[in-house]
Amino acid sequence: MLLDMAGSDPAPVTLVVGDEELLAERAVSQVVAAARAMDAGAEVHDLVGSKVTAGELTQLTSPSLFGDRTVVVIRSAHDLGKDVIAEVVAYAKRPSDDVVLVLAHPGGVKGKALVDGVKKAGAEVVTVTKVTKAGERLEFVKGEFRRAGRGISGEAAQALLEAVGNDLRELAAACNQLMFDTEDKTITPAAVARYHRGRAEVTGFNVADSAVEGRLGEALEQLRWALSTGVAPVLLVSALAGGLRSIAKVAGAPRNLRGGQLASHLGMPPWKIERVRKQVKGWGPEGLSRAMQAVADADEQVKGAGADPAYALEHTVQVIVASRTGR
Repeated sequence: MLLDMAGSDPAPVTLVVGDEELLAERAVSQVVAAARAMDAGAEVHDLVGSKVTAGELTQLTSPSLFGDRTVVVIRSAHDLGKDVIAEVVAYAKRPSDDVVLVLAHPGGVKGKALVDGVKKAGAEVVTVTKVTKAGERLEFVKGEFRRAGRGISGEAAQALLEAVGNDLRELAAACNQLMFDTEDKTITPAAVARYHRGRAEVTGFNVADSAVEGRLGEALEQLRWALSTGVAPVLLVSALAGGLRSIAKVAGAPRNLRGGQLASHLGMPPWKIERVRKQVKGWGPEGLSRAMQAVADADEQVKGAGADPAYALEHTVQVIVASRTGR
C-alpha cells in the first residue's frame, strides 16, 4: 500500500516497510512532500541507518527556538545500532510536534526490534509489497500514466512490459520517456512499437547501451543530445543503473537455466536476455561494482547534492566505460 496524503498532514512518525525499493522511496517522498506542504521552509535531514550515531536523533529532534518544522528521514533503518534503535523507539513514544520522522526498513529479521517498537508506539505504518505478478506489473504501468493525467491501453501496457521487462525502475523510466516523447492523451500499441523500434531522439536506454558496451564517444554524444532535448537527468541515471543491474542479473544467473525458465527467473523477456548476454562480455565483478558505485554517486548529484548534473552524468559514463575495459 502507498499513502494517499493529498491535503492531509503527515503523522509524527511514519514507518515504511518493504523491499520494493522504488515504491518505498516514493512512500518516503510522499511524507516529506506533505511535511513541506505544511511548512515550505522545513529543514530535511536525510540519513542512512549505518551512519546514525547515538544521540544524533535527539539532537535533530530538539525543539527549535524559532518553531521551525524539521523532517528526519532514516533510510536502511535495519542497519541502525542497538543503542540508536532504543533511542528511536523511545522518541516514537513521545514525538515532537515540530518534527516529522520517517523510517524506511526493508523488512526481514535484521532490525526487527525497531519495527516492533515503533509499531507498538503508534507510528503510521506503510507497507510496500514486492510486485511479482504480471497483473500487478500491468497495473503499475497503468498507474504511472494515471498519476500524470494520461492513459495507456491494456494492449499497449502489455507491449511495454514485453519490451522493457519486470524491473519497476526501468518500467517507470520507460513510462516517463513515453509521456515525454508523445502528446497522445492515451498511449497506443503503435506508440510503444514506434518508441522501441528506435527514434531520432535519443533515450536513456540508448545512452546506457552505448556505455555498458564500451562505446564512449557515442555514449557521450547521445547523453548530450538527450539532455539538450529535455530528457530529465534522473531518468538517464535510472537507465544507466538499469543497464548495469541487467548485466549483473544475467551474469549471476544459474548456468542450468535456459529459455523460459531463465526468462522467468530473471524477470526479463528472452530477447533482452540475449542482448544483455552480449553486453556481459568484458565485464567482471570489480568493474561492475565500480560502475554501480559511480551511478549511485550520480544519483545523489542529480537529486540535489551537486551543482552540475550534466557533468556528473558525463563523468559517470566515463567511469562505466573505463570499468568495463579495465582501464
